[in-house]
Amino acid sequence: MQNRIINIDPEILGGTPVFFGTRVPIKNLFDYLESGESIDYFLDDFEGVQREQVIKVLEMSHKLIETSSSIFV
Repeated sequence: MQNRIINIDPEILGGTPVFFGTRVPIKNLFDYLESGESIDYFLDDFEGVQREQVIKVLEMSHKLIETSSSIFV
């Protein structure tokens, strides 16, 4: 797998962050998880996304939250 996980390109879905090499928005992953669906279910629905990409996005999000001192609920 390539090192790039997320792609933001104005020519792809108007610049919406997507999984690199796909047109699948990162937000879709969080929508699935928020509604109680599993990672496997998400991967079944979006075959172009690799499990490693999902794990890396979740790790990146975790680190962002841990290091952010001004996240408000």
